[in-house]
Amino acid sequence: MVRVDAEQAHHLTYAALRAAGPVLTRAEAPGGSGVELMGLHFPNRLGLAPGFDKNAEVFDRMGAFGFGHVEIGTVTALAQPGNPRPRLFRLPDDRAIVNRMGFNNDGAHAVADRLRRRGPWQSRPGRDGRAMVVGVNIGKSKVVPDDDQVAVEGDYETSTRLLAPLADYLVVNVSSPNTPGLRNLQAVEKLAPLLAHVRRTADEATDRAGRDPVPLLVKIAPDLDDQDVLGVADMALDLGLAGIVATNTTIRRDGLASDPGTVEAAGAGGLSGAPLRERATEVVRMLRGRVGDRLTLIGVGGISTPEDARERIAAGADLVQAYSALVYGGPMWPRRIVKGISE
Repeated sequence: MVRVDAEQAHHLTYAALRAAGPVLTRAEAPGGSGVELMGLHFPNRLGLAPGFDKNAEVFDRMGAFGFGHVEIGTVTALAQPGNPRPRLFRLPDDRAIVNRMGFNNDGAHAVADRLRRRGPWQSRPGRDGRAMVVGVNIGKSKVVPDDDQVAVEGDYETSTRLLAPLADYLVVNVSSPNTPGLRNLQAVEKLAPLLAHVRRTADEATDRAGRDPVPLLVKIAPDLDDQDVLGVADMALDLGLAGIVATNTTIRRDGLASDPGTVEAAGAGGLSGAPLRERATEVVRMLRGRVGDRLTLIGVGGISTPEDARERIAAGADLVQAYSALVYGGPMWPRRIVKGISE
């Protein structure tokens, strides 16, 4: 599919998975590689990063490929079409992808309706640890101004009330470069009250649903400077978060092997894939050094090979996620990674 428009190729794959129906909700745990984190049993350490299943339509197919968890989203309170096409581009020479999708999704109400089909959280098949874990990643609706704290909190509150009772874990995304002003929310003085509000809302929603509190994490950008990374770590500890997802895509373009004209043609947006490996690993290492064993760290960005996954885990990641590498590696890629980690 290298000659097919990147977004069209995604839609074709997505359509095939929808047509196949839910073939498997259980994930393999070869080599005894399961792990207990945040009160959840992950069958293995590899997850599918958000961006693939934005609308909770095919997550229950992904265990068949070897993923131990899937993170749905990013989901916003309001349905939105995202940015104009074309908005997804491959850089094959770098095994990288540039996207400026803009949180295109069906909205929190539609996603919640689909997740309810999994059944009540307490009686969900596989709570004995054999089922794939499903996280939900939530972000800000584009029409909500980032400088209006009350409006931002209200926007995230809507998504949280709908999705927290249905998620195995919840991630607050304030680090995509494709929603104007979103990354401004990573400043601790804005992020701390937002996360505190989401935590309260999630606790109220899960209590009404009669389930345990949902683990809450925050996802950060690789473009934060080191002091800001450590500031987020301290804040996460102060607020009692379950963990941090590191990292999102980058707006940097230095050090790429691709022809500069090809990079320029791809335009603005977040760069994912192999070029993120070094910085994403560095951020995980910094975070682990700061938080010790008090938080779960999910390492994302530039994981293409079993060696990359093992390196990220050695740096301090409890779990790893990928999406771009799946595009280049094909459907057998997840099993190779899981096998490589277990070895």
